[in-house]
Amino acid sequence: MNNASSNYQPSLHRYALITAGCTFVLLLAGALVTSTGSSLAVPDWPLSFGKFFPEMRGGVLFEHGHRMVAGTVALLTVGLAIYTQMVEKRAWVKKLAWSALGAVLLQAVLGGVTVLLHLPTEVSVAHAGLAQIFFCFIISLSLVTSKTWIEDGDHRIQSTGTIRKAALTVTVLIYFQILVGAVTRHSGFGLAIPDWPLSNGQLLPADWPLAVLLQFSHTRIGAFLVLGLVNWIAFKVCTQYTHEKSLFWPAANAALLVWLQCFLGILVISTEKSIIPTSVHVITGAALLASMLVLTLNSFRLFQKESVS
Repeated sequence: MNNASSNYQPSLHRYALITAGCTFVLLLAGALVTSTGSSLAVPDWPLSFGKFFPEMRGGVLFEHGHRMVAGTVALLTVGLAIYTQMVEKRAWVKKLAWSALGAVLLQAVLGGVTVLLHLPTEVSVAHAGLAQIFFCFIISLSLVTSKTWIEDGDHRIQSTGTIRKAALTVTVLIYFQILVGAVTRHSGFGLAIPDWPLSNGQLLPADWPLAVLLQFSHTRIGAFLVLGLVNWIAFKVCTQYTHEKSLFWPAANAALLVWLQCFLGILVISTEKSIIPTSVHVITGAALLASMLVLTLNSFRLFQKESVS
């Protein structure tokens, strides 16, 4: 058995995958809380009406349900950090696991502060932004503990372009697009421009108050920029590196998800922020971010040297 094979811990990888799946469910639960207006259905924290298990009706079902899923993910992350410390030989992977634990604990505190301070926009946005960072930590752990990542560690290819830099740039751009969307959503500006693709029947808005500026930046400028760049890099990867499955599949997945995300964004506006498209829009954004993150990490692992194309 070679050294790479001995580093692979299948149970750790499966644990990371389970945690990632539960985190995705948590993101959906959080999106449903905001979409249904249930954020203050339970006015206290960490208990709910002074109880561990209140009557699950109406908004309490969404808000307390979100807390239960969050608690489950937090416990899973504690276990993941400890298990990684016990069986993982790579020091940087251990640090990544402890960083994930720190993020989820801070996320819990932000969630409590959000409720206790009655949903201040700044804290709500920080809560949403940190949720995506935590998800990225868990996705990264799921990837770097996989058999493919470990056993193909010596596999390298020559890059004919700037895939690594482009993938990283687009990943960061998607994260900022999500943040702008969170600011727009938690500020109540989601329908500041009630139509699409025009703006109150015009190509550009006649006036530019903050609400319109944010919504226009997210639904027009940011959306078209992300759509164009994700499709560009997906085309480049899928045509030049067809046989590199660790590049091909996340790139192809990102290309599909970005179109779905744009369609959902249109539905959010056309249905006046209906619960289902709005909530699915949030988790599709997270899935798109995760796909680009995997592409970025795999490209940095695979490519030896880049030359400008």
